[in-house]
Amino acid sequence: MERQDRKLAELDPTGRLYNDDLAPATERKWTSYSFFAVWMSAIHNIGTYTFVAGLFVLGMTGWQVLASILIGTGILFFGMNWAGRMGQQTGVPFPVMARLSFGIWGANVPALIRAIIAICWYGIQTYLASTAVVVLLLRINPALQHLEDQSLLGLSYLGWICFVSLWVMQLLVITRGMEAVRRFQDWAGPIVWIVMLAMAVWLFAMADWHLPMNLSVKPLSGSGVVQGILTGAFLLVSTYATMLLNYCDFTRFAKSERAVIVGNFWGIPINFAAFAAISITMTVGTVVVFGKAITDPALILARVPNTFVLVVGALMFIVATIGVNVVLNFVSPAYDLANVWPKRITFRRGGIISAVLALVVMPWNLYSNPVVVNYFLGGLGAFLGPLFGIMAADYFLIRRGVVKLDDLYRSDENGEYFYRNGVNPKALAVFVPTAGAAVAVALLPALSAIAAFAWPIGFVAAGVAYFAAMGGAGARANAGRNGEVGALE
Repeated sequence: MERQDRKLAELDPTGRLYNDDLAPATERKWTSYSFFAVWMSAIHNIGTYTFVAGLFVLGMTGWQVLASILIGTGILFFGMNWAGRMGQQTGVPFPVMARLSFGIWGANVPALIRAIIAICWYGIQTYLASTAVVVLLLRINPALQHLEDQSLLGLSYLGWICFVSLWVMQLLVITRGMEAVRRFQDWAGPIVWIVMLAMAVWLFAMADWHLPMNLSVKPLSGSGVVQGILTGAFLLVSTYATMLLNYCDFTRFAKSERAVIVGNFWGIPINFAAFAAISITMTVGTVVVFGKAITDPALILARVPNTFVLVVGALMFIVATIGVNVVLNFVSPAYDLANVWPKRITFRRGGIISAVLALVVMPWNLYSNPVVVNYFLGGLGAFLGPLFGIMAADYFLIRRGVVKLDDLYRSDENGEYFYRNGVNPKALAVFVPTAGAAVAVALLPALSAIAAFAWPIGFVAAGVAYFAAMGGAGARANAGRNGEVGALE
């Protein structure tokens, strides 16, 4: 493999396409449990609980919420198998994979879009976790209130202490490389189950061991039930669409394709359904016990009278938040930024830059501004469907999974993915209008009834348009600039 790495480096004398982190993975240690643990980290968090509880608040019964979750995770399972196959078969991360369809330089467009979204949400998630730490510290030591009453740049002194502490903890994990990420996920993913199960049992006992799963806050009827179930399913898919785009960042380290599929099966439909069932049970329990639906598990935890239980539970939620942040919002921009300037930016340096930017944007101010969250981040999020549609159509329909690996790192015009000056104009010509349409569906009030379907609409529209633009069924014989696409090398 050392000879292969030297060969790839020689194909890129400019230093703009290759470094050791962007090269095809040589160590394939990730097992099915590794991917199962990744999904536990991605799913076992406050955000997922709030999402599931929110469907209940919209009027669904517990059984209807579960049906919605099963449909959404079924779609997600098959999508992640496709996305995972790209990384497992080639061994390359997302920004390098994007070179197939967007060109060796054009790949920076999807990479930077993904990086901006991830960096902003990384900061926001860190801030939300830090607020839980603030509540915990004030519960343990009320004398710290004076630090909460003073602020700097919109955040209290105590908030700064907690935010920076979590910021450093996450940085220590990611800067040690992807093996450290794998080891962290192996134990961080399952840990939140302990506190969730404990709270569910506590609520069950408080409700005299009877929780009506057919209970609804404001019952839906007729077509409203079907629409509600499908809306919830596609909202779930949209929530995890970021992972569809860059799942190859993880699966490039897989021992086999079977390891990815088995890990996905237990981690997505099975694990998500189980976590959703616990979340629904707890939400129904809050209605029975407290007379209203509580959609934030931290607020349920705060009602537990035992301070020791509160501390342990809060710490577990903090670990869970770090886990989801590392998986969804930190690995991708580290690779994405490395792709911009491989000669100077490694995965580790990309991670540090991402963390610094997540601090500089002052995420507490972003989160408190609904215009930024809904329109800027929501609009960028709508871009992800078209991006994945183009990449999937290129890899599966046009190239049929056949990749000329060397040419992903070749910076001269003889490379298969050089297209026109390093950019595939057809990919950009498809992306711009389909992304615009997806954003319109997601954000325009007049289209609010179908806003939840922005991701699949963008995905299908971009995939079909790209396939047609590249020449349809005959495109495989003429993919790229130089005729027949060679076998994976």
